[in-house]
Amino acid sequence: MGLETPFARSGVVAPGLPVLPPGVERLPVPGGGSRAVEIRAGDEITLVDREGGQRAEVVAFRPDGRCDAGLIGKAADWVPDGLRRSLDSRSGRVVRRALERAGFDLGQALGVAAFGPESRPNDSVAWVAAGDGLLIVAAPGGPMSPEDNDTPTDILLYLRRADTGEARTRHAPPDPLADPVLDVNIQPGEAHVYEVPAGTWIQILDVQGRECSDFQAFSKRALDAGTDREIDPTATRSMTGTAYPLPGLHSKFWTVDFEPLVEVVQDTVGRHDTFGLACTSRYYEDMGYFGHRNCTDNINAGLAAYGVRPRAGWPAINFFFNTMIDADHGIVGDEPWSRPGDYVMVRALTDLVCVSTACPDDIDPANGWNPTDIQLRTYRPEESFQRAIGWRKRPEDDVEMTKETGFHDCFAQHTRDFVEYQGYWLANATRAGWQDEYWACREKAAIMDLSPLRKYEVTGPDAEALLQASVTRNIAKLAVGQVVYTAVCADHGGMIDDGTVFRMSDHAFRWIGGTDDSGLFLRERAAALGLNAHVRTSTDQLCNVAVQGRLSREILSEVFWTPPARPTVDELGWFRFTIARIGGFDGVPVMISRTGYTGELGYEVFCHPKDARAVWDAIWAVGAPKGMLPLGLAALDVLRVEAGLAFAGHEFDDQTDPFEAGIGFTVPLKSKQDDFAGRTALESRKASPQRRLVGLVLEGREVPSHGDCVRAGRVQVGVVTSAVWSPVLNRVIALARVNMPHGEMDEVLEIGRLDGHQKRLPATVVPFPHFDPTKSRAKGLY
Repeated sequence: MGLETPFARSGVVAPGLPVLPPGVERLPVPGGGSRAVEIRAGDEITLVDREGGQRAEVVAFRPDGRCDAGLIGKAADWVPDGLRRSLDSRSGRVVRRALERAGFDLGQALGVAAFGPESRPNDSVAWVAAGDGLLIVAAPGGPMSPEDNDTPTDILLYLRRADTGEARTRHAPPDPLADPVLDVNIQPGEAHVYEVPAGTWIQILDVQGRECSDFQAFSKRALDAGTDREIDPTATRSMTGTAYPLPGLHSKFWTVDFEPLVEVVQDTVGRHDTFGLACTSRYYEDMGYFGHRNCTDNINAGLAAYGVRPRAGWPAINFFFNTMIDADHGIVGDEPWSRPGDYVMVRALTDLVCVSTACPDDIDPANGWNPTDIQLRTYRPEESFQRAIGWRKRPEDDVEMTKETGFHDCFAQHTRDFVEYQGYWLANATRAGWQDEYWACREKAAIMDLSPLRKYEVTGPDAEALLQASVTRNIAKLAVGQVVYTAVCADHGGMIDDGTVFRMSDHAFRWIGGTDDSGLFLRERAAALGLNAHVRTSTDQLCNVAVQGRLSREILSEVFWTPPARPTVDELGWFRFTIARIGGFDGVPVMISRTGYTGELGYEVFCHPKDARAVWDAIWAVGAPKGMLPLGLAALDVLRVEAGLAFAGHEFDDQTDPFEAGIGFTVPLKSKQDDFAGRTALESRKASPQRRLVGLVLEGREVPSHGDCVRAGRVQVGVVTSAVWSPVLNRVIALARVNMPHGEMDEVLEIGRLDGHQKRLPATVVPFPHFDPTKSRAKGLY
């Protein structure tokens, strides 16, 4: 583990606000990348191998430019070739600039190596700086071949500063994203008014976390004409169809004249308010706090110079303010979700006059009971920032921004409709429309980006034992080159994830799941059981497209060559994989599995992101003339519901066991004698089932929503997990989880809409999968 501990006060633990010891800085070094940091005499330096098996390379320079490992009390004995190669990575370019500014030459430098293939997760080394200088740390590693498992992973660098007089009790603003034009710290109870020309990037940062910032913007052109035209929250909700804009298609804030003023580009929180006003004197007076500083009065004072009429309450975009509408239509609030350094970035779509505040509210949870500062930065229009939403694997982890997969640009040629999915942008629908995509998959072929699936390399002498003790299927029966679909359950039987296990060799497996929760679970379980197995992240080393449909085999067999010892695409059996190359012996390497999520004959093609364009071009060149189309998430949802395939958050969650999720076949309690996570609970649940997943067909064309109640008379007996209009069946179908003894074949139930009683949709229980229940199409038996 690292040096962080969760923030705790009065019995409340907040893992999302990690606390470091005084004077300690946490500096992650990305896998395959590097980091440079200034050190001073007496500083304690700690490196942590977060996932295990990752070498670290360390080089130290004195202020006079000499490379000297003695700065950290070591003798230089390592040629840092991995560090040098890392300078071509994104993080490495920052290190390269630091070296160039200081005039240091890495070309002749020697360094120190730490960790290696045998290091365990969270192994650490520590040194003390003998003098001032520049420390460079790399977590070297190159592109991982699809058939290998040498994925580079992160190293954590901690610095405990010797000069405790510099130790901060509060967080400093993070580094700017570019050279700022405006860089202002707004203290609680203050407002700052500023002008920005069209195209300017505006970044509003919550420095300490849990602090709200009201934002309002006016059209400069309208103000010059004597008219107030500012962001209107109600108009914005009407135009976007969402409570508040987020990066993507629905990202603009509008005036009552339907003029867009700003567009949200990046957001690391995704939880804000657009329902209330900026805090007002009336609010504090009604609470008994007369004369309390408030954002509305501060906004009025700041805008007076522009002739803006003062108001008793300002409608504003309350960034980081956590309010919501409850079931009784009341506006309720709680502490913000924002962490230290979280921010929102918007871009001015016209010349603007803006105002930003740091809210002084200290009488309720709006600012976590402790108003703090807001940092305001603006950047020139010439800068470039990609759309992104922040996400974290765990509450205590560093925020990561939405990424583009290796295939993103390929799909962007066919659509602008991208949505955030598990930290990546994926196409929702192409210009062809989801129906055409759907029929292409059912009748010809379709290609879809599945790169956000989480990949983990499970290796070591105890790799099989770890998986055998963690997943429901019998991994001991899995042959090299075989794939198996399985569930991962917690001790109480609830599902953590579902996914597939690939047996790469005798002691190497690849786990592919829907979320990072399952990979983290495997790593924690290896430590708990004392097993000699590594579980290392490889998601960013492997991107994959699914090629699905009756022509998929024909297309891929024309594209890929396989070595004589490997099965060809034509020979590849169901739930088997092979290693192949584009065209021939020297082509781009890929891994191809006969798997999919559509109920059709299909394959998945895995490659390194650097090769994604070449893989796409080769498949597209053969597939497009045969009628293959790109496939988005909208069409995929219809395909997988027709095929009765489970989806996380719908058919299962950590309160649902595999039997209740309709995938009881993944739990072979009789043939698998070994113990595994959740086995005892699953034996009990199977013996006394409480709920089951059933198929439904509905009258009419109205499609119910996920979460709609299923009723027998006035009593709720279940819930809709997924529902779609099925083009091939020409009717509405659904999957629902219902309480026993309901759910018998041909039983007529009703799906409740509105309040569950005023509107009912008759539904009949039928077998599922609704389409091709024998899976003959997936087996290639058309």
